[in-house]
Amino acid sequence: MIGERLYDLRKDADLTQEALAKILNTTKHNISKYECEQSEPPDSMKILIAKHFHVSIDYLLGLTDTPAPYSTRPILPLPENFPPEAKAELQEFIKYLKYKYKS
Repeated sequence: MIGERLYDLRKDADLTQEALAKILNTTKHNISKYECEQSEPPDSMKILIAKHFHVSIDYLLGLTDTPAPYSTRPILPLPENFPPEAKAELQEFIKYLKYKYKS
C-alpha cells in the first residue's frame, strides 16, 4: 500500500523519482523499490515522506483514505472561559451546517 500511495503522491507533486530522492536524501533506486513494494522504507523515511507531502503516516500505510495529517490545533480557537453549554451549542450548529450543505 505504501508504494502505491508514494507513487501517487509523487506524481501529483509532479516529481521524478530522482527529484524526490534528492529531497528525501536517499537514492532513486530506493524510491523505485519503495514504489514497487520490493522494499519497505524504514520508519524514519516514512516520517520524512509524510512530512514532505503533508499527509499522515496512517494514510501512507493505507489505514485511512484521508491524506491530511492529524492536527491538535482547533480549527476555531475558543476563549478559555467559553462555557460548556456554548461549546455544546456550537457542536450542534456545526452538525446542522454539515447536514445543510452535504453534497
